Amino acid sequence: MGQNGGVPDPDEQDLSPDPGRRPPPVETSLLRSRDFRLLLVGQTTSQLGAQISGVAIPLLAVLELNATAFEVGLIGASSTVAFAVIGLPAGAWVDTWRRRPILISSDLARMVLLATIPLAALLGVLSIAQLVVVSLLAGFARVFFDVAYQSYVPSVIGRDRVLAGNSAMEMIRASGHVVGPGVGGVLVTLVGAASVVLIQAVTFAVSAASLAGIRRTESPVVRPAVRQRLRSQIREGLVFVGGNRILRATAITSAASNFSFAVASAVSFIFLARTLDLSPAVIGIVVAAGSVTVMLGAALTPRLSRRFGSARIIWLSLAITGPLTLLSPLAQPGWTVVLIFVGMAAGEFGQIIYAITNVSLRQRLCPDRMLGRVTATMRFLIMGLFPLGALLGGVLGELIGARSTLWVAGAIIVLSPLPLILVLRRTRDVEELPSWHRDEPAGTV
Repeated sequence: MGQNGGVPDPDEQDLSPDPGRRPPPVETSLLRSRDFRLLLVGQTTSQLGAQISGVAIPLLAVLELNATAFEVGLIGASSTVAFAVIGLPAGAWVDTWRRRPILISSDLARMVLLATIPLAALLGVLSIAQLVVVSLLAGFARVFFDVAYQSYVPSVIGRDRVLAGNSAMEMIRASGHVVGPGVGGVLVTLVGAASVVLIQAVTFAVSAASLAGIRRTESPVVRPAVRQRLRSQIREGLVFVGGNRILRATAITSAASNFSFAVASAVSFIFLARTLDLSPAVIGIVVAAGSVTVMLGAALTPRLSRRFGSARIIWLSLAITGPLTLLSPLAQPGWTVVLIFVGMAAGEFGQIIYAITNVSLRQRLCPDRMLGRVTATMRFLIMGLFPLGALLGGVLGELIGARSTLWVAGAIIVLSPLPLILVLRRTRDVEELPSWHRDEPAGTV
């Protein structure tokens, strides 16, 4: 018996691959787990708070500090630059430390950083420079949290239940995207932007407290007999990803998908507002509808995984929905504007299923000692292409127009699952794959 009220402990179960075995439904048993509920509560509050402050901080800069467009862009850029600067080293460090203290420390650091904003506003000394510095440092804390979090989840719920766990977490994330911006806008009107940032700081405190309340202990960190240099640890992560054909294929597919999104993001609002002549209210509905589709996809992922296979669904989700995204550039002013809804909804639906199943595959089969570096390597490769895609999208938008640029982005999405189809086309379930955590050489899978 496990620790979770009579539910068998995943770490006590036989997780060896069995091609004849299908993964059982585990969503209900997950909710019986006190530790998982605490994890869910922490992420619910912090994700909602993140979306609320995502509205509050730009409005604070614009309404109270009279920020220019460049200054607002600088604040936004400072929050993501950390992925390029320390993304790879963070993975190596996470693999040599316990993950829960990293998560708690990251939450507390962001809580303190954000709390300085309303304090400075109260004292009348708030500046654009402070917003940039806070965003930059909070971004560094986020890198550690994101890398450690994906590595920590399997130790809380077990490798065999990460698909259901990730689905639940993505539903929470998507609900924050639906509710958060609207709530943030209302709260800014009622209590002021600086006070709303304080709410975000409180949500990080709630997340830290929830993580501190988890009872399940992590496995001891296995350190090599001879201490490796940081450069060697980073190289080991890169070699592991590059030498494993499945990880290599997922990296290419993920990078292509994100690159396509970046290209489209540069012209999508121009296409909606100028080409289709949609009002801001209708554009808001389009964006919100995409988030609702993400919630639906996250909720259906475990069921679709059982129906089509937990390995097959990874590439199938993109292969089916990718061509539907080509409906978006076909939209015209008038009744055919509905095509933009269908195309964007299909794209969001396929992407969230792919994201959940892809991350779950990595969490189930990667060795624990490498999971942080593999996660960091993946995020580095994916996030690193995003600025280039946005730049290319802007250039193409100027040269060939918004509609043609969306055709280019759609073509990339259609082609993106090909690497995964080549390596997983004969595999139905993840259980049929050799387990990388059994110390096989990286290139043997």
